[in-house]
Amino acid sequence: MMVLEGIKILELVHLPPGELCGMILGDFGADVIKIEPVPEGKFLKELQTAGDSKAINIATAHNALNRNKKSIKLNLKSEDGVNIFHKLAKDADVIIEGFRPGVAKRMGVDYATIRSFNPRVVYCSLSGYGQDGPYSKFPGHDINYISMAGALNLIGEAGQKPAIPLNFLADFAGAPLHGALGIMAALFVRQRTGNGQYVDISYTDTVITLMTAFLQQYFTDGSKFPRGEWALSGVYPYYCTYETSDHKLISLGCFEPKFWENLCKVIGRDDLKLFCFRPEHLGKKPDDLRWHDVQEVMRKTFRTKKRDEWFDILIKHDVPVGKVYAIEEIFTDPQLLHRHMLLELKHPKLGKVKQPGMAIKLSETPPKFRNFAPYPGEHTDKILKSLGYSKSEIEGFRKFKGVD
Repeated sequence: MMVLEGIKILELVHLPPGELCGMILGDFGADVIKIEPVPEGKFLKELQTAGDSKAINIATAHNALNRNKKSIKLNLKSEDGVNIFHKLAKDADVIIEGFRPGVAKRMGVDYATIRSFNPRVVYCSLSGYGQDGPYSKFPGHDINYISMAGALNLIGEAGQKPAIPLNFLADFAGAPLHGALGIMAALFVRQRTGNGQYVDISYTDTVITLMTAFLQQYFTDGSKFPRGEWALSGVYPYYCTYETSDHKLISLGCFEPKFWENLCKVIGRDDLKLFCFRPEHLGKKPDDLRWHDVQEVMRKTFRTKKRDEWFDILIKHDVPVGKVYAIEEIFTDPQLLHRHMLLELKHPKLGKVKQPGMAIKLSETPPKFRNFAPYPGEHTDKILKSLGYSKSEIEGFRKFKGVD
C-alpha cells in the first residue's frame, strides 16, 4: 500500500514549478489526472512540442515532473469541457490549480463551485501573491517573488547587483513544496472531520517562510545581512569556495570554530585558529585587514591540490567540505547513488532513461515510480469512457472542441 493510494487528484497546472506539487503526491501513490488546455496557448505549445517526434519522445521520457500522472485535454472555455471537469471533480479528493486569482471562477472550476457538489474536496491554489490583497492579481515569476520577499537582495557579492539564483526559491523550494504539505495536512484533517478545505499558497509568502532564520535575527537585533558582507555570503575564509589546482571549485563550510580548527591543523597553520566564526560576523563584513591575508593563504593553499584530493583529505579530518559539481558530475557521486537519487528506468521505446530520484524516504510506504509522463491528452478517451461517455459522445466533444 502507498501513502496516497486511492486519492484522486485533478491538476490544473501547466508550468514546471507547479507540476512539482503533483509529482510529489503522485510519487506517493495518488492518481493524478493532468488537465491540459484546449486550445493550447502559443507559449505553452512551444514549451511542450519543441523539436521533432524523436526529441519529443526523449523529453517526455525524462519528464519527471509529470511522471505518475495521466493526461486529458479539456477546453475549460467551453460548456462541454467544464461539464466534463465537473464530472471528474464529483469524486476528486484534491484539485490543484495555478491560474491567476479569478480565472478559475470565470471558468466555473473554482473552489466554491466544486465544493457545492463535493464538500470533501481539498482545493489548492498556487498563485504569485495569494488569493487576496492589493497584489493578488499582479503577474509575476520567481525573480519578482524573491525580490518582494527580500531574499534576492541578500544573494551575491558586495558592491554588485544581486545574483539571481535561477528559479530555485519561490518556484521550486517555495510554493510546490508548501502546497504538497498543505494538501497532506488538509487530507489529514478531512480524515477526522469528513470535510475538505481551501489551501491558498502564495509563491511570495513561501519565500518569507524560507527567510525565517534571517528575519528572526533582524527582529532580534536589527541585523540586515548586507549583500556579500556577512558570514554566510563567502566573505569570510571559513565559509567560502576556493579554486583547486585542476581549476575546479571546492566549498568550505567551517561555520563552527571546531571545524575551522580541524582545517588549520590539516594545512599546518594552527596560528590561524583565531580567525573563526564569531556571532558579530552575521551582520557585517571583515573589518580587519588580517582577514584578507587569511583568505589569501586559503586561496594559495587550495591551489596546491586537485579538488577531489582535497575532499578526501579534509573529510578524513572532520572538515565540512563539498565538491562544487557541474551538472554532469552530480550523479557520479557515491552518496547520491546510494540514496537512490538517480532513477534508471526501462522505457518501452527508448530503453534505459534517467530521472531524478525521490528525496522523502519512508521506511514502510516509500514513494515509487509507476509510469512515465503522459503525452498531452494521451488518456483523454480512456478517462472519458470511465466517466460513462460513449464513443459518439466523445466524437461530438472533439467536433465542438470540448476535448482534444
